[in-house]
Amino acid sequence: MIERYSRPRMAAIWTEEAKFARWLEIEILACEAQAELGRIPAEAAKAIRAKAAFEVERIEAIERVTNHDVIAFLTNVAEHVGEPARYVHLGMTSSDVLDTGLAMAMKEAGEILMEDVDALLAVLERRALEFKRTPCIGRSHGIHAEPTTFGIKLLLWVDEMRRNRKRLAAAIDTISVGQISGAVGTFAHLDPVVEEKVCARLGLRPAPVSTQVLQRDRHAEYMTTLAVIASSLDKMATELRNLQRTDILEVEEPFTKGQKGSSAMPHKRNPITSERVSGLARVLRGNAVAALENVALWHERDITHSSVERVIIPDSTLLLDYMFAKFTPVVDGLLVYPENMMANLNRTQGLIFSQVLLLALAEAGLSREDAYALVQGAAHGIWNSDAQFLDAALASEGIVAALGEARVRACFDLDHQLRNVDAIFARVLG
Repeated sequence: MIERYSRPRMAAIWTEEAKFARWLEIEILACEAQAELGRIPAEAAKAIRAKAAFEVERIEAIERVTNHDVIAFLTNVAEHVGEPARYVHLGMTSSDVLDTGLAMAMKEAGEILMEDVDALLAVLERRALEFKRTPCIGRSHGIHAEPTTFGIKLLLWVDEMRRNRKRLAAAIDTISVGQISGAVGTFAHLDPVVEEKVCARLGLRPAPVSTQVLQRDRHAEYMTTLAVIASSLDKMATELRNLQRTDILEVEEPFTKGQKGSSAMPHKRNPITSERVSGLARVLRGNAVAALENVALWHERDITHSSVERVIIPDSTLLLDYMFAKFTPVVDGLLVYPENMMANLNRTQGLIFSQVLLLALAEAGLSREDAYALVQGAAHGIWNSDAQFLDAALASEGIVAALGEARVRACFDLDHQLRNVDAIFARVLG
């Protein structure tokens, strides 16, 4: 991933140095487990722990000859360890190191992302409560529908991110497995206890059964989960972008001192961070498709997945971490304009209360068809005039005859429309 979209802590997981350090720890732990079982001399295991090291540049140089990264790594380690190196990688296959090391990295990356989720959740919960009773217009198909509150919009995102938290926890659990089981997963040259010991010391579980590789449905679950979370951020960002339109202007992204909106138009204040979040979400969704393509491998293994994963897994974790780092401050510092929300809510001159009036007429004994005709008749022409729907309803003999003036006016009570806000919040926040 390009540096522009990388944060140091997440990027550190995916360096070559970190990758080989994981491989080395796996190899050392395997030797120590073998020694505990009496398969190799204890002194050899101690020497391997003391002397084992690597140099990235040297591994890369060897790989240019061997065209095999694990062999290049083992060759470099042997240069440091000397004679006891004959016990390193004993009975193992390359994927024992590759897949277990990748699981370690994905688990660590997932834990960082969990912190990101929690940080956004805290901000969303606070701001949802802040705007719990701030009325705004709800829109369906982009058209004014009925009143809601801006707090309910944010509360919806709280609930969604909580689901994402559960998804991420499950995906981390699914990927937190390792294998030290040999060429086709049968432990032909290893005691299964070696795998158990190594995985326990790495904070992983042994895969119950494997081939030469861990099965890629695990990785697909992880990657699709990241894509779902990215899509949730995209959804939120898209809503904020729409609400920042000049002709809506209910919210604005924070605009920092010295920030410029356009090279040509000095007045512009564009929702660039939300746009960036929406754009990067597309990359994660594409990467998830590639991860699904990796599930089907030939027999006990091929390496069609390998080149793909070297790109998509680091990139998706880096991008999602970056997206959180950018979007959480947007929500935290979001400029909210309640007066514009109220102006937009009133823009349709009371038509948003049409369903309240319809239901009141039905409750008064009219058939739904007759009630609908009365309300539609009163609403006729309001869209293209300055008239108020309340006045039109009061001028309708049929409506007033059925309800009386006081009840007609009560149908246009905004507080009554929003009377269940507390109950909705209690469902989510308790």
